[in-house]
Amino acid sequence: MPRPFICRRIEQLPVYRSFSPDDITATENVLMTVDEFEALRLLDDEGLTQEACASRMNIARTTVTAVYDSARKKVADALVNGKRLLITGGHCEYDPVEIDQKIIEKGIHTMRIAVTYENGEIFQHFGHTEQFKLYDVEEGKIVNEQIVETNGSGHGALAGFLQAAKADALICGGIGMGAQMALADAGIKLYAGVQGSADAAAKALSDGTLKYDPDARCDHHGHHGEGHECGHHLGDEGCRRHHGE
Repeated sequence: MPRPFICRRIEQLPVYRSFSPDDITATENVLMTVDEFEALRLLDDEGLTQEACASRMNIARTTVTAVYDSARKKVADALVNGKRLLITGGHCEYDPVEIDQKIIEKGIHTMRIAVTYENGEIFQHFGHTEQFKLYDVEEGKIVNEQIVETNGSGHGALAGFLQAAKADALICGGIGMGAQMALADAGIKLYAGVQGSADAAAKALSDGTLKYDPDARCDHHGHHGEGHECGHHLGDEGCRRHHGE
């Protein structure tokens, strides 16, 4: 029988997820997994030994060697051949981000929706949001609401913040590709390109009628036509935490 696969422990989500050459338009992508990035970070940035890296990532030293070699080859491919480097995916488990404010306890059967928030409206720049409003949904009804401060977290760290807040879904306006990948790695379902009242959007998502734009970006916030309707996604496989499954 094959040996069971052990998830690699990640202490922090990558803040920057996409790298590409300035002098050409990259036509090919190199995909680096988050655990490959973590091995590079621990060995080359922090200067750990492979033994120490293995302990931090909760894997064998031989696995560290294989992951690290794969990561370095991908970096070389991107640099030498002018390809775009994207960091996403992998079989990972993430250490929780510490939040220095009280978050309402989440029930076992509760779905938690986070909305980028400013003065009652959906804030349109995910990476610069200073607040999230959290909505807890049980049996299709909102049972709790809470506004939380992001405390200046950058766009990459915000995904870890939402994961620590136990969010299952995010409603926002524009959002960059790197942040989208970070949310996917954290198991958070994304509903982007939404405007207007935060309360109304959260209710629409809980009802299964939210209109959203999966192609929304921070550099263009308009909708493409009528957008997509979410249907009853709360509770489906897409809203569950998968951590690379």
